[in-house]
Amino acid sequence: MKRYIIQSSATILDALKALDGTSHDSQTLFVVDETERMVGTLTDGDIRRGLIGGALLSMPVGEIMHTCFKFIREGQYDAKLLKEYREKQIFFIPVLDNKDHIVKVCNLIKYRNFLPVDAVLMAGGKGERLRPLTEKTPKPLLQVGDKAIIDHNVDRLISFGIKHISVTVNYLGEQLEDHFREPRKEVQIQTVREPKFLGTIGSIKFVPEFYNDAVLVMNSDLFTNINYEDFYLHFKEHDADMSVAAIPYDVDIPFGILDLDGRNITGLSEKPHYGYYANAGIYLIKKSAFELIPEDTMFHSTDLLGALVAAGKKVIRFPLGGTWIDIGTPQEYRRAQDLVKYMI
Repeated sequence: MKRYIIQSSATILDALKALDGTSHDSQTLFVVDETERMVGTLTDGDIRRGLIGGALLSMPVGEIMHTCFKFIREGQYDAKLLKEYREKQIFFIPVLDNKDHIVKVCNLIKYRNFLPVDAVLMAGGKGERLRPLTEKTPKPLLQVGDKAIIDHNVDRLISFGIKHISVTVNYLGEQLEDHFREPRKEVQIQTVREPKFLGTIGSIKFVPEFYNDAVLVMNSDLFTNINYEDFYLHFKEHDADMSVAAIPYDVDIPFGILDLDGRNITGLSEKPHYGYYANAGIYLIKKSAFELIPEDTMFHSTDLLGALVAAGKKVIRFPLGGTWIDIGTPQEYRRAQDLVKYMI
């Protein structure tokens, strides 16, 4: 972070040298006063305009800095605002404490956003339909391209600035525990062992702590390029208790279908087409909803969905575009292996 910061008393020449050191990412310096309080920003454009206007290289940068700057207050991350900054090509945003000291710099080149979300990947299943591949290797650790299935998902979560990631394990869980013993891309993944098979969400009760009100829960064996930023903003916009990522599922019937009233024909639909949305196994959930999950009991995410609906809570669907493969069969595994060659 220090390479982005310069004192207001530093010279314009000092600023040029500092900018030269950030040439591969930011072309912006954050200017602080003698108390380390942020007071402005400085770009190569500000320097160019200053020199044209008669400024000397020996003058302090405080005389040419830009004093109307963008920032985020510590503890008040706004994912929508960060998205707007990125779209305006403002890629480096300082995070200030209540005394205007810089505590962090949001790098929107390295990360797409900094979503205030915890993530839990369910990785305890046996992967029986993929045997013999899963006899000695848990399905999430099977390779797709140059890395394990689960690592595709973890890396994508990290790319959206999600830092608190847990993986619940059971079958061959020691392999996953070893796999995540070291940090991945500077994020320490927490593995959580379930004492027995508890369904697709029952094991979440063993996650010791959640740091955010929104929790993303997903199957670890999915191969997808879902946009987690859009998913989260849609969830917040509708103030939902649970959002279910859903994939379009179309059914074409190649026959004329009779409309019946008992034995009487009331009409005929010729080769009808039906469009549905199918559960993609990815959810955003308010952590308060986990109170509905019973202790030490087999419980699925669909059970939680039903319990929330029965309690009058707001459950919505998020249409998922792009790639989504449930790697549950040898055919789908081969499809993912073929597709990964063409994905960035």
